[in-house]
Amino acid sequence: MNIGFIGLGLMGRPMALNLRKAGFAVGVWARREASLAPVVAAGAVARGSIAEVAAAADVVFSCVPDAPQVAEVAQAVADGARPGLVFADMSTIAPAAARDIAAQLKARGVSMLDAPVSGGEVGAIAGTLTIMVGGDQAAFDTALPAFQAMGKSVTRVGESGAGQVAKACNQIATGVGVAAVAEALNFAQMSGVDPARVREALLGGFANSRILDNHGQRMIDRNFTPGFKAWMHQKDLRIVMEEAHRHGLALPAAAATAQLFNALIGAGMGEDDSVAMLKLFEVMCGAAA
Repeated sequence: MNIGFIGLGLMGRPMALNLRKAGFAVGVWARREASLAPVVAAGAVARGSIAEVAAAADVVFSCVPDAPQVAEVAQAVADGARPGLVFADMSTIAPAAARDIAAQLKARGVSMLDAPVSGGEVGAIAGTLTIMVGGDQAAFDTALPAFQAMGKSVTRVGESGAGQVAKACNQIATGVGVAAVAEALNFAQMSGVDPARVREALLGGFANSRILDNHGQRMIDRNFTPGFKAWMHQKDLRIVMEEAHRHGLALPAAAATAQLFNALIGAGMGEDDSVAMLKLFEVMCGAAA
């Protein structure tokens, strides 16, 4: 199977590298030579345009910031697509946008999968991402071996848009979880108790979670180097709240967390990892960040 990959950023580059490690022929295109270089060094073939990537591929993956970029890539893919091409977008966008782009591509003979991921840069590098997929079963079956080279958990959730709904649910749970852990550890610190010992105690009870384990340790270590940038979680929660408004749903915990991420970005910490939520609570409590 010949693979195309568009979007060689923080997440996309290691994902493309894992496809090469698994032995897939990979064609790539990027605006910046610096983005292309490590993937080409691993044996990928640089193409002159997105359409050229599509023309040589059976499945084209994309991993770009938001829906406008996905739509732009999708149309360029369709311009070069051979019959039966599968376009699998691994970005996080609104479910409605994914369905709309899929309908446009279907009219041009291209099957689209919306396949957002969870696991951050660490999971992308290790090939252990959780991949949530919406779209046609036959297209999913075609792309599955490539998905398995990038993730340890690959689930077809349902039809077009279902993958993005699952990712929105993931971002509610993880966003609220990050805020809760940051709030708890800050409370411990402000109470004069060692937050590291508090975390150790909580890991033995019902409060235990991967967020308390992984993100909590990063907060204690004050490791704010981005694996998943705060502005990206803000964007994802914006999608969640827009969908909630569209459906008339009350999401009070997600809404409060979205406001905290707005404040985090407003405080100039958007390029930090989302665990910088701890620094926001420190600032709110009058402590030094």
